[in-house]
Amino acid sequence: MRFSTLFFDLDDTLYPPESGLWAQIRQRINLFMHDRMGLQWDEIDELRERLFKEYGTTLRGLQTLYSLDMDEYLAYVHAVPLAGVLHPDPELRAMLAGLPGRKFIFTNADAAHAGRVLAAMRLEDIFEQTIDINAIAPYCKPMPEAFSIATEIAGSPEPGSCLLIEDQARITRVARQLGWTTILAWRNGADPDADATLPRLIDLPELIETL
Repeated sequence: MRFSTLFFDLDDTLYPPESGLWAQIRQRINLFMHDRMGLQWDEIDELRERLFKEYGTTLRGLQTLYSLDMDEYLAYVHAVPLAGVLHPDPELRAMLAGLPGRKFIFTNADAAHAGRVLAAMRLEDIFEQTIDINAIAPYCKPMPEAFSIATEIAGSPEPGSCLLIEDQARITRVARQLGWTTILAWRNGADPDADATLPRLIDLPELIETL
């Protein structure tokens, strides 16, 4: 098997973006910036997006520019209900369990949020480990250092044997530059920042065979 190590992003990758979960998290980020940091509503959207683009995540930007308790932030923004949003999918579970190779969650969220998502989807035992925002601190995806740390945690596999399934092109772009093979999830058509796109996650095994 060409790919010995598979890295899966979490949000908007293991479940479709149409679930609306990330929109709820984004609203919680805005609330945190207003209620806990005292920022004005009319500046929050622009600032959040700018920090996201410049620092990789809004969190890393806020940490750089403000005095911020990371644990408080992560607990606050991820305090969203999962019931009715995420559901177990036996077909998805069987597909993921059948994939050869070691499987990791690689996320800019924290392990607590990842654990809740995996539990809601009944996928807790599918992945060997969650490599989260704390594990790759002070970095985050798409910083190259984050990939280096993730690779080290996974036992230092060769870049050519690493496969990343991710929903953001800015992240697959960097992974490709580092020698990983990349798949943009929930996308159609060719994309210059990924080796392949995948409209439905359930079709991942067939796509892997073509890479």
